[in-house]
Amino acid sequence: MKGLFFTSIFGVLLLMLTQPAGASGGVSESRPLDSSLLNSLRQGGYILYVRHGDATVGEDLPNLDFNDCSTQRNLSEAGRRQAVQFGEELRSLQIPIQTPVLASPFCRTKETAALAFSQDQVQTDPFWVRVYKLNASLPPAEQQSTFKDLTSKLEALPSPKTNKVIIAHSFPQGMGLGEIPSLGTVVIKPRGRGNGFEVVGRFTLEELLKSELR
Repeated sequence: MKGLFFTSIFGVLLLMLTQPAGASGGVSESRPLDSSLLNSLRQGGYILYVRHGDATVGEDLPNLDFNDCSTQRNLSEAGRRQAVQFGEELRSLQIPIQTPVLASPFCRTKETAALAFSQDQVQTDPFWVRVYKLNASLPPAEQQSTFKDLTSKLEALPSPKTNKVIIAHSFPQGMGLGEIPSLGTVVIKPRGRGNGFEVVGRFTLEELLKSELR
């Protein structure tokens, strides 16, 4: 019981520490990206943690095979359009991206990355399966280990003058980076190995599409 309590507090604290000032779980009117955030992204030095596009085709089966998309939930046509729009808008806004981009090994995450940035610019990282598994009932020690390793991933600096992109999964409500909509993005400022990270912003695909080149 003591371990369960610690895990719950750990997850909530991590979420609180990574929420930008004024962030809210409520629905707000879609608006363009903040100009200061947009200009910062053009300078590089951030991690864009992105949830895959809308995935409503099929289901994740108990015998899920990462090499067999028929055993998984997959992108809908809307999800494919979202992925294309996401990549096009980042390029239009002149936001420099480090390549290859990283993706969880699920078909829906790899396809999102490929449609947004091209197939030959995608590198699979199996760590993000552990984020997906947070939605299941895991032992407290396994949850804590995942959050510890997540911190190591998110405090690593991208290449100079670029932004690292990770396309993976939403978190359970009240844990980690929190719930993320399809093609929603969490903007993270890594502080370097051993120095942690800070969430400096969040935006939806709609907010990205409303942004203007400035």
